[in-house]
This record gives sequence, structure tokens and C-alpha cells, in this order.
Amino acid sequence: MKSYVVDAFTDQLFKGNPAAVMFLEQFPEDQLMQQIALENRLSETAFAVQTGVDRYDLRWFTPGGEIDLCGHATLATGYLVFRFRQPESDTVTFDTQSGDLTVTKQGDRYQLTFPSYELKPVPVTAEMTAAFGVEPLAAYMGRDLLCVLPDAETVTSLTPDMDKLAQLDGLLQHVTAPGDAASPFDCVSRSFGPKLAVPEDPVCGSGHCHIVPYWAKRLKQDDLVALQASARTGVLYCHYAGAQTQLSGEAVLYSEADVKLAF
Repeated sequence: MKSYVVDAFTDQLFKGNPAAVMFLEQFPEDQLMQQIALENRLSETAFAVQTGVDRYDLRWFTPGGEIDLCGHATLATGYLVFRFRQPESDTVTFDTQSGDLTVTKQGDRYQLTFPSYELKPVPVTAEMTAAFGVEPLAAYMGRDLLCVLPDAETVTSLTPDMDKLAQLDGLLQHVTAPGDAASPFDCVSRSFGPKLAVPEDPVCGSGHCHIVPYWAKRLKQDDLVALQASARTGVLYCHYAGAQTQLSGEAVLYSEADVKLAF
């Protein structure tokens, strides 16, 4: 069976966030999908089963377990659907644990429509400061922990303690700050997932379902250009629509391989 690796939220190989994607006739046992994800050693592996015209069931596994929402692997799967399976289509719907998610082809970009997370303010704790190595200005909780830092330089130079991060609340932990005045970016961020055996997620789509609602309200603008300031970097073109967050980006195919499994 075919397995693909796509670099998402970038127009260059070795940038953005790589996701493995497999199209299947049916889902195998969860244990096997987990073993495949662990073998791939990427932040996410997506498994897709076509159920109708322009419609697929979609699941995502990290090396540390299944996750309920993943942006870059969804973008990667949509990219592959439009490139290889249904080139005449411009929208595909994925049935997921987080409900119906759509990917729409818009020129060279692929737009994801995802649910926004409701953010609740939480106290900044000594444990957060110890884990990140810097005291956040503010902290919020959705599915994940979102911590606000003073500036982009603090975000990019951060060297968090992964063991201490894993003890914090939230499935993942994100840090964010406003973009530099001279840059084209409204906000910058980094994302960490030690609980899922992903020390740093290079570009996190679901994380931006926390980050975009925060900055849209803070900056009083619904359209944002976001930089994920990991070593690989990635750019997301974002629109906040209240209950939904739209994320757009490009994608590049890195590899196509045969996986020697039968089930």
C-alpha cells in the first residue's frame, strides 16, 4: 500500500511540518496504526478511508497516541486527494473525532475550516515559568495550554524543559507573541507535545485554533498571518470566524513509498 510524506504549511521541501498519509480500504486495528506512527517518527500519521464522493473518514496518530484534531496532517491529506485521487474536486470533507472538517483548494493554498477553541484565562504558575524558562505574561486553557510571551525573540530563543512541560495541564503547550513591527507576521508561536512523544511540533494547525482566536480578539482583526518559529518554520494564513478558525497554507510532496503490510 502507498504511504506519502507531505511537508505542510510551506512551499519548500524540508520546511513546514511533515506528515505521513495512508489511504486505506478500511481502518486496521488501532494498535497497528499506532505502530505505523511510531515507525514513521513524524509528529502525525494520517489514515484516510474514502466513504463517498469527496468524503473520507480520517484519523491521526502521533508516536505517543491518537489525537482528536490535527491541522497539518489534514492539509497534507487534502493536498494528496486533490493531486492524485480527485483532481477535478476543489473541496473535500473529512469525518473526524472533531466533526466534519473541510479542505478547500484555493490556487496554491489549501484552506482548512476547523473549530475554534474557547480559551479560559488561568493563573500563571511557577511550574509554567520553570518549564518554559521564562515567566509568561498570561496563560489560557483550551484543549491545550497557551502562554503569551513578551516578544518574538523570546519565543524563538526559548529552550523549554520537556520533562517539566509534560507535567503542565493541556494536551499540548504553545507559546505566542506579537510579530515584530518590521515583519509581515501578526503573531509568532511555537508548539510542544512531550505528552505525545513530540518534543516540538514544527507547525501546529490545531494549536492555531487557540492562537488565532486569541490574537484576533487582542488585535481586533479577523485576518492574520502567523509564523510558527520552529527550526523548520511554517506560515499560516488565518481567518477567525468565531466558532470556526480557517487556516490556509501550501504543501509539498516529499516522498511516495510502498509499505509492506497486509491486513
